[in-house]
Amino acid sequence: MAALVGRPALKNGIAAAVRRHFNTTAAVAGKQMAVRDAINMAMDEEIERDERVFLLGEEVAQYDGAYKVSRGLWKKYGDKRIIDTPITEMGFTGLATGAAMAGLRPICEFMSFNFSMQAIDQVVNSAAKTYYMSAGRVPVPIVFRGANGSSAGVGAQHSQCFGAWYSSVPGLKVISPYSAEDCKGLLKSAIRDNDPVVFLEHELMYGVSMEMSDEALSKDFLIPIGKAKIERAGQHVTLVAHSKPVGLCLEAAKELEGMGIDAEVLNLRTLRPLDHEAIIQSVMKTHHLVTVEGGWVQCGIGAEICALIMESAAFDYLDAPATRVTGADVPMPYAKILEDNALPQVHNIIQSVKKVLNK
Repeated sequence: MAALVGRPALKNGIAAAVRRHFNTTAAVAGKQMAVRDAINMAMDEEIERDERVFLLGEEVAQYDGAYKVSRGLWKKYGDKRIIDTPITEMGFTGLATGAAMAGLRPICEFMSFNFSMQAIDQVVNSAAKTYYMSAGRVPVPIVFRGANGSSAGVGAQHSQCFGAWYSSVPGLKVISPYSAEDCKGLLKSAIRDNDPVVFLEHELMYGVSMEMSDEALSKDFLIPIGKAKIERAGQHVTLVAHSKPVGLCLEAAKELEGMGIDAEVLNLRTLRPLDHEAIIQSVMKTHHLVTVEGGWVQCGIGAEICALIMESAAFDYLDAPATRVTGADVPMPYAKILEDNALPQVHNIIQSVKKVLNK
């Protein structure tokens, strides 16, 4: 029942919550593009390119999506390709999964990934496992996408990161993009992929405008799934993050530079498969590791990365124990001051870097 509680209020509060934290301009002068518009562009191009691709979910059509991510697509493609569904995640997720098994390529939107818990049997037991259980005879080319991670002032049932949950499941590919370019290139790759993909968009990033290169604006722009990106090269410590915390790491790296500390920021982009090689090479170069994520500490992405380093040749290169910066080990509080303290902040990253460098 959690997914049904307060849903109208949640929808009406989404725009206000995003406006409080970020610029919501759709696109500004130059080669800047809001994250929501990069996602919209990717879906538009792939729906146009392949008649098997369609989008379904709650209010994705006439309402243009709860976050306006699908703005204009229903008017362009109509009811056959952009489909509004009832508020029943298990129902429309099962429908989409069956459509993928029958040869179509659905994009299944969750208004929030918190609501995907209503449909986790379809995602995990049907979509993720069917290719294996059919001995490769039944591929399931589907993308499950929508808002993930912390929101602003919507309480514990709408502010969780599901990266660790879904990336623990064999048969799924899990993407957690940071930038507008990440979103466009990786979503297009996800839609074309023959495996089920969970695409985790951060709720508070939709209105953030970022640089888009000429290459990224091309209809042929793809980013390979499973490849991390060095957002900032450095020599003294590796900061590994995904989604919105990548931005926090970049902010922290700027402050650390003024302290004489050169931090490397690695944007994972994909959580399953993890780019082991990129993580290991970076740690072998810097000899220090701090992981940053918005999810909980236990069984998190940072824990997986630390285990990876322990079991690899990079362990012998560490000059100090790895440190994790995570969300607090509590359900998300509603009060803003508590909410802020339950999420990683720039000063937490800086403090952790000083700790591993013994400064």
